[in-house]
Formats: sequence, C-alpha cells, structure tokens
Amino acid sequence: MERILFGDNQFFAVNHISDEKSRAQSIQFKSDDAIIKTLNHAQDAGLNTFMCTTHDRIIGICDVIRKNPEQYKDFKIYPCMPYAHKYANAVTELGIAGTIKQYVPGNLFGSIFKGGMALLSKDYISLMELMIDAEMKMFKGINTPVIFLQNVITDLLLGLRAEEILVAFYNHIKKKYNAEAGFITMNMPKLYEVLERNGIENPIICSSINKVGFRMSGSIKAYEDVLKTKKGRFIAMQVLAGGAIPPSEALEYVSKLPNIESILFGASSKKNIESTVSYIEKFDKEAPPVDK
Repeated sequence: MERILFGDNQFFAVNHISDEKSRAQSIQFKSDDAIIKTLNHAQDAGLNTFMCTTHDRIIGICDVIRKNPEQYKDFKIYPCMPYAHKYANAVTELGIAGTIKQYVPGNLFGSIFKGGMALLSKDYISLMELMIDAEMKMFKGINTPVIFLQNVITDLLLGLRAEEILVAFYNHIKKKYNAEAGFITMNMPKLYEVLERNGIENPIICSSINKVGFRMSGSIKAYEDVLKTKKGRFIAMQVLAGGAIPPSEALEYVSKLPNIESILFGASSKKNIESTVSYIEKFDKEAPPVDK
C-alpha cells in the first residue's frame, strides 16, 4: 500500500466536529466535477490511491476514471462497504422489502419471499457475498487491490461475536476479486485479536489513531502496544482527531509510530492536500530507521 491514502469524507459532508464545515463542504462538492478536480489535485501531489465509500455518487466518479484511462492509469480505489446511510435512506423511502428488491439480485429476492426469514438465517453468508458483488459493480474495470469492510459492520460483528462473517468477508474478497480484504474499526486491539485467532495473518486494519484517543475504543497504550508487538498492515485515520490537534503535531505523532504502513486523510483544497503531504514526508525523513 502507498504511504499516503486520500479519503472521501469531505466530498459527502462528513465532519465529526463542525456542522458548519459539513454544510460548506456539501455546497462545495455538489457537482462531480468539483470532486474530480480535488482528486486531480491529490494526484498532482503524488497521491494515487483513493479510499472511498460505496456512496451512489462514486458511480459518476468511476465513469470519469474509466473514460480517461491514460490520465488515471496508475490510479487505484480502495472501496469501503457498505455505505450504511444509503441503505438506511432506502429503508425510509422504500421500506425493507423495497430496499431488498433494489439492492439484492432478482433470483435471491424471489427466494427470500418464498423461504422467508428461514432462508435469511440459514444462508446469511451467501446473502452477504451477493451484497458485496452488488456494491462492487460500480468499480468494474478499475484497479481495486484492497476492499474494506466499513467500521459500522466490522464493529457490530465484533460486538455480536460473529467472527465467521468477518472471515467469510476476507475469503470472498480474496477468491472473487483477487484482492486483499481490509477492515475498518474503532477497536483495533480487539479486531486484531479476533483476526489473529481466526488465522488471518498480517491483516490490513484501518482505525482511528491519534494522540488524544479520539474515536479509539480502549486506551491509547493498547493501540501502541499492538503497533509495537504485532505484525499487521495498519492504516491510521482521523489523525487530526476531527480538528482537535494541529496538523503538524498530529502528523508528527502518527508518522513516528511503529508499523503504520499508511496514513489516510481527506482535504477539500489543493493547499491543504499539499500541506498534509509535505508534513508526512518531512516527519518520515526524521523518523528513526525501522528494524527489519
């Protein structure tokens, strides 16, 4: 994975601290052209990996990428699924039956109503695989070497102790898409323990990692202990703690942690993209060499 990954929160008005900033970003990125322009700024700064949700608007972004193969020949997307708000909104508008009909392939939809909840409870892993396949259709023809399970599902499954579904996600991504499965979580120490116990070696885990413990379940020390003692490919997100930590201070902390393979950030302007990349490159040069 690349050292720096570019995220999509700013495109869809996700700001964990300020509603005012969310509204401003909603206006700024109301058109797909505005999103593409910012992605191009990220490319100009040397960033070629876009980590994004399966928001419906990503369909249009993927269309632009497919239509410009030369410009985006080195460009990769890391899909993160499911986009929970999409399904929540669909249930509100269409009801449960209407949502299933819209997002689940036709043959299974008919079977569900013939077999009722017995089918759902019996074959939930097959249903999950079909939902993944439905989400992945928008990325056809685009390089997607890592596919992530969103934290809203990862952490729900952790809480339910439904470890077999996490393993099934990992296996389906590997077998069907010849890609690596990644997991987003707000409880990295617990997730690592579960994945390790189930034989998933050197896992890809994306989690909030920052010096104030923002959206980190458990202690900062527990996270740092995993980074120091375990083998994994760890991605740090929300390193600015929603804006609570100055960029220089936040990025210096996370850049100097051991075993952080990638840093994920989002930005809405060319200036902020270039500034963040510059800070990370600066602190990477200052970090002590890693023992192999």
